[in-house]
Amino acid sequence: MPTDKLRWGVLGVAHINERLLPAFRKCAHAELRAIASRSAERAQAAAAAAGIPVAHGSYQALLDDPTVDAVYVPLPNTLHAEWTRAAADRGKHVLCEKPLTPTAAEARDLVAHCAARGVRLLDGFMWPHHPRTARIRALIDQGDIGEVRRVNGAFTFRLAPNPANIRYQADKAGGSLLDVGCYPVYAIRWAFGAEPARAFAVARYQFDVDAELAAVLTFADGRTASFDCGFTQPYRGWLEIVGSEALIQVPMMWLPPPDAPFIVRRDGREPETITVPGHDQIVCMLDGFSRAVLRGEPVRPSPEEAVRTLAVLDAVAASARQGRAVDVAG
Repeated sequence: MPTDKLRWGVLGVAHINERLLPAFRKCAHAELRAIASRSAERAQAAAAAAGIPVAHGSYQALLDDPTVDAVYVPLPNTLHAEWTRAAADRGKHVLCEKPLTPTAAEARDLVAHCAARGVRLLDGFMWPHHPRTARIRALIDQGDIGEVRRVNGAFTFRLAPNPANIRYQADKAGGSLLDVGCYPVYAIRWAFGAEPARAFAVARYQFDVDAELAAVLTFADGRTASFDCGFTQPYRGWLEIVGSEALIQVPMMWLPPPDAPFIVRRDGREPETITVPGHDQIVCMLDGFSRAVLRGEPVRPSPEEAVRTLAVLDAVAASARQGRAVDVAG
């Protein structure tokens, strides 16, 4: 394996590649070596368009490629476990699109599978890797906003109801909760530094998937958080962290602009807007993962974070279906 750059392959020609492939060109520690599709023609077209050296006409052919060290898995949710396992079995490190799997039980088994084969695993949330996130974390940890008392978040965008769209297909683990609700759930856990104990949610369903959902999460000490997600409202992508002394508002939490802002508000003072410019969070994620693999270091965040987030998502989904509060499995 090269010591300066990790050699990557991408399984599939999904829409996320429109943002992912340009990011590889800006990486210091990642080299995009190959792309695969179930169609040789589509793989060749994608490789030619993006300047990728090798095109494979099957996913397995890419996994068998000895010049590839790590793979990105942007496939549908229900295929994540299958192809992450297959990659691990071939000794490839894996960065898998979020959510890692549709349920916590599946994620727990997948994390154990990769660990047993000595490969690194990361689920593809990008916001934890942006330097703005570290700045916010530092303010929380040093007590700058006091004790975190409440966290609220949202991720919504308009998506026309269409049973042909994978996000509206129940058998493909569609729905807004797994697609975008996972973002505020993860961030709520991150901001509190604790795990919710109970969830209560309401949802509206189309084609048997949640087209919109709102939930309240309760912690063992009585603190609460709330979030909503869905395909029925204009784009909203914010997080609010309310402390006992001040609050932090992040207006574009999940998809930060080039000058990534956040706002600190204190009673009796003018709001303070802080920007963290000059970073592409996809590049940060790819380079961070690549550095960890090349140096033999643990991947951060740990894949166990995916399991814990999915445990909350499981409870939220069950609550919405059952119409009652549900305990989060430990």
